[in-house]
Amino acid sequence: MSRALSVLVRTAVALAVALLLLPVVGLLLRTPWSTLSSQFASPVVRQAIYLSLVASIAATGLSLVLGVPLAWALARWDFPGRRLVRALTTLPMVLPPVVGGVALLLAFGRRGFVGRWLDELFGISLPFTLGAAILAETFVAMPFLVITVEAGLRSMNRRFEDAASSLGAGKWTTFRRVTLPLIAPSLWAGSALAWARAIGEFGATITFAGNLPGRTQTVPLAVFLALETDLEAAITLSVVLLAISLTILVLLRDRFLPR
Repeated sequence: MSRALSVLVRTAVALAVALLLLPVVGLLLRTPWSTLSSQFASPVVRQAIYLSLVASIAATGLSLVLGVPLAWALARWDFPGRRLVRALTTLPMVLPPVVGGVALLLAFGRRGFVGRWLDELFGISLPFTLGAAILAETFVAMPFLVITVEAGLRSMNRRFEDAASSLGAGKWTTFRRVTLPLIAPSLWAGSALAWARAIGEFGATITFAGNLPGRTQTVPLAVFLALETDLEAAITLSVVLLAISLTILVLLRDRFLPR
């Protein structure tokens, strides 16, 4: 590598690191550390954190219940339209979140083709409720779990499953005692990624669930609102999300992902 090219590469690396690091440094420098405890005592902050935890944990649980069977089908079953199903599964990852919120509203809103029947038959109205926030977060988070678990299923050694079957183990026993432990790192990693994505969701949530304090206002929505009225509260909530993101990265690197 020539000297000029080496200098160019080093400069690009330095600029890339600066671009990623300086915003975080700016946030930490402006954090009101002396009043941080009093900011956490604010009812708005506590409610937003509580709702974020409830909605993101529920979304992660729903992603597990629905996403693991979907990942199994994509990894193990050969059926017509599998490529299309996989494309639709990953679509929320590239779809602008606000577009996802509009789509959810048109499907599950009171006038939506599903929401209308839910309202008429069961009296269930999802928009602008905590259930809507959970559904929106599941919509954007579940693909992360599905693709991670599918990759784990495809990469595992299936000879262990064949050995268990040859020894008389049923399908459920084989899955519980053999398959599940083998894909556990992928399952944990997918769950962590889904939870991190869910707790940081903004666009789909504000479109489908609204920004109602104490009802649907999660931490990202509270940050957006506080930017106009209480900058210190916005910074405090941003630091909370930053801490969660760093924690997830550490857990994924040191515990969940196989070396």
